[in-house]
Amino acid sequence: MDPFEAIADPVRRRLLEQLAGGPARVVDLAAEHAVSRPAISKHLRLLGEAGLVTAEDRGRERHYRLAADGLAPVRRWLGELDERAPRRPAPPVPEAALDGLELEVRRTTRERSDTRRAPSTPQEETA
Repeated sequence: MDPFEAIADPVRRRLLEQLAGGPARVVDLAAEHAVSRPAISKHLRLLGEAGLVTAEDRGRERHYRLAADGLAPVRRWLGELDERAPRRPAPPVPEAALDGLELEVRRTTRERSDTRRAPSTPQEETA
């Protein structure tokens, strides 16, 4: 199994996330899933075949550890996608600043409009 097939399954992705926090036993990993321990063991075996985890026997227990090098093909592929993706130039002014400018223009326009409608002298008010 290749790493892409391995990470296609949500249970296996979650197992990888758990193992990113450090080595763990099958029983500990299975405790956080709604599937049986044998099912978790099968997922871990597939992750091992893909080179994403390693297992170490300690007495009767098997401890699994994330094998970060196994993700290299995925990282490489994502890097290639990123390099090919078109880049949009960043606007010279942040959009939030433009929103603030728009608000200020509307406020100023409204104030000028109100000033033009209001009488300029007390004599005009009584007329």
